[in-house]
Amino acid sequence: MHFLAALLVALLAVLPASAQVAPTETELRAYHGLHAAAARGDVADIEARIASAENKEALDARHRTPLHVAVYQKQHDAARALIRLGADPNKLDIDRYDIITIAAVANDVPMLRIAIEGGGNPKAVTSRYDGTALIAAAHLGHAEVVRTLIAAKAPLDHVNNLQWTALIESIVLGDGGKNHTETLRALVDAGADVNIPDGSGSTPLKLARNRLYREMVAILEKAGAK
Repeated sequence: MHFLAALLVALLAVLPASAQVAPTETELRAYHGLHAAAARGDVADIEARIASAENKEALDARHRTPLHVAVYQKQHDAARALIRLGADPNKLDIDRYDIITIAAVANDVPMLRIAIEGGGNPKAVTSRYDGTALIAAAHLGHAEVVRTLIAAKAPLDHVNNLQWTALIESIVLGDGGKNHTETLRALVDAGADVNIPDGSGSTPLKLARNRLYREMVAILEKAGAK
């Protein structure tokens, strides 16, 4: 049983990020219209195409809109233009990812801010894990993304279908290093519940102690974790 649990954690250490599927080189070459303009960051072409009534919510084979493509390709100006011209910032692709979660996983803070300021919902439940952008960012130790999402009122204590909160993911899917420790610190400072256990009943403090993550343990103990 212990082996299976360890194997699950090892697999999930990469799955939430890899579950996102960015356009492949083949797809990028095959794109046309707004998808192609978004991929190459051509704001003038985006504006012209939308002015001529091209569908700004057109879907590719994986239900990625031009806005999804712009975010995956880190085309900040294109994403800003698409949102300004009415593209929906809360559309989900085939794997249930929105642009906020895509930007969070990519550690793309400027794009994340564009998405939030453009009406993206930081509280949205996304992905096959019924998680949030905050959980995805915590898993990866993207501390600045986590702080940005906290400031945008992302839910601190959402529990995904793995029975993990963002706080727990920063521990069990982290490495105990600086980035994951600062992620945990940001969550604790923001008021995340330090005593919500995982599905087996293990608390964040127990999980951190078991991994010998001493700085995380100290942060949790100071916050009253049990």
